[in-house]
Amino acid sequence: MGQGLHPAVHGFDRSAESYERGRPGYPPEALAYLRDALGLRPGDRVLELGAGTGKFTRAMDPWAARRIAVEPIPGMRAVFVRATPGAELLTARAETLPVRSGAVHAVVAAQSFHWFRQPETLREIHRVLRPGGALGLVWNRRDESVPWVKELGTLIDAEAGDIPRTRSEAWRSAFESAGGFGPIASSQFPHIDPLPRDRVIDRVLSISAIGLLPPERQRALADRVQEILARDPYLARAETVPFPYRTEVYVARRLDAS
Repeated sequence: MGQGLHPAVHGFDRSAESYERGRPGYPPEALAYLRDALGLRPGDRVLELGAGTGKFTRAMDPWAARRIAVEPIPGMRAVFVRATPGAELLTARAETLPVRSGAVHAVVAAQSFHWFRQPETLREIHRVLRPGGALGLVWNRRDESVPWVKELGTLIDAEAGDIPRTRSEAWRSAFESAGGFGPIASSQFPHIDPLPRDRVIDRVLSISAIGLLPPERQRALADRVQEILARDPYLARAETVPFPYRTEVYVARRLDAS
């Protein structure tokens, strides 16, 4: 895995197939906002950090950009190669990019920036961006205003332990201390991901720390997920579960020394 990675990332190595099956895609409105905010044109180079199984890489298909994906986890890379043809894949970490300075028009990180050592990563991003280039960060957050999603979130939190979390927004302080980027623009978009019932279990098992649990503990969690769904009057009968998210998009432009 490489020195310095959070121990919980080993869970992604084990749970890559669940990640591919259970994690949501991205709404077209969010993708259009990000493309326009990054100022991308067909043929521009986009570097994606922590590409995972390639879900966001594939979402960028309509941009007609040259996509260069970075992913350090072997299990994730194996699924990426199978599921995401046409994109270049580099085995590397966000903090040490094998990319020449000023080589890319934009850098994106979907569902991943909170895992990086952010000061080092921001320095690398600043280095590889062309003058005037921009960084885009994207997260799908579970909409826990929905009661059954809130209950599912409580179950996940009890098992996930002390792992980097999107909702802490600790990543914002890295921009303040690192410098080199302008103000962060943001927008958010509602997103419903229709999942077959069994893939809601995959969604839970795709959490890194849960991927590290022994099989018997994972089976017990799967039973508890089914119980949560069964308690909801609509979901108890539904074959497809409308899983609600809020997709959050943040963009910061590289500043150049004057």
